[in-house]
Amino acid sequence: MFEKLKNLKTYEAGKPIELVVREYGINPKDIIKLASNENPYGPAPKVIEEVKENAKFMHRYPDDSFYELKGKLSTLFGVEDKNIIIGAGSDQVIEFVVHGIMPKKILRAGITFAMYDIYSKQVGSEIIKTKSNTHNLDEFYEEYKKYKPEIIFLCIPNNPLGECVDSRDVFEFIEKIDENTMILIDGAYQEFAKYKDKNKEIKPKDILKYKNVIYTGTFSKAYGLGGMRVGYGIANDFIVKNLHKLRPPFNITTLSLLAAIRALDEQDWVNMGIENNFKEMQKYIDFAKEKNLDYIESFTNFIVLYIKNSTKIANELLKRGIIVRDMAGYGFDALRVTIGKPQENDKLIKTLREIS
Repeated sequence: MFEKLKNLKTYEAGKPIELVVREYGINPKDIIKLASNENPYGPAPKVIEEVKENAKFMHRYPDDSFYELKGKLSTLFGVEDKNIIIGAGSDQVIEFVVHGIMPKKILRAGITFAMYDIYSKQVGSEIIKTKSNTHNLDEFYEEYKKYKPEIIFLCIPNNPLGECVDSRDVFEFIEKIDENTMILIDGAYQEFAKYKDKNKEIKPKDILKYKNVIYTGTFSKAYGLGGMRVGYGIANDFIVKNLHKLRPPFNITTLSLLAAIRALDEQDWVNMGIENNFKEMQKYIDFAKEKNLDYIESFTNFIVLYIKNSTKIANELLKRGIIVRDMAGYGFDALRVTIGKPQENDKLIKTLREIS
């Protein structure tokens, strides 16, 4: 029983606040969580009001056509409803793609989103990695020619490292790939990337002409709806039509659907969060320069700081009620820090000065 799952690793999420409360007896109000790339500002106030007002309808299933949500996404991205599939987070759409294709081989960057491997191993795929940890598209092409994988994962920008290749290079890469290989562009952090550098922006409508490309996005990051679990995939209607065969009914909740619909009307709030994100990120860059620490230029809502004894430091931070992500599990000493509110970032940097 479960023999096929024997060597499959469980996804390791960031430590929850509740765990730190239990282990260290710290008041939940005093805990700072900067480990899971959540939006520190949360959703817009009007989104919260919408959910509160409609909480009494939680016994009703959502509109399974997602008509209104798809309509707003269609307007935002310049695509048609038939090009959109809704998922419980963008990772569910990724799961649909993997289970729909059942690839023998997949190709991804040396370090990238862990769920690519988990979903692929569920169907027995061989995982091909580039030698570089970050996205080196020349290496991707060489591995593609050698192994001919059925799926290529491009995380643009890349989680958990934060780097991002130019969209022009991505499309040049797509043009060289045979239509029998699916290319999945994970755009979970695209809102941040295109704000910082327009050269990083991938417009979903531009991929519709390809028979083998799908773009995935999420409401978990820039829109502050991580706990509501709403994502989407955008592709030509042939891909979307087939993925719908794998989508279970009512796969997001009534309140999640309402929150996502309302969140799309609050772009000023979204832009405020993104602007503050990069303003606050500069504090970590200044700290790294002050301490002569290397860091990865980030196009996301987190930053990776190379720091010696990262596991020891991460554990010491936990004792003080500050949760960050230790990167030692990826084979190098570093901390991944989600950009928080000003007071949270100031406290973390002050603490790092004391213990590192």
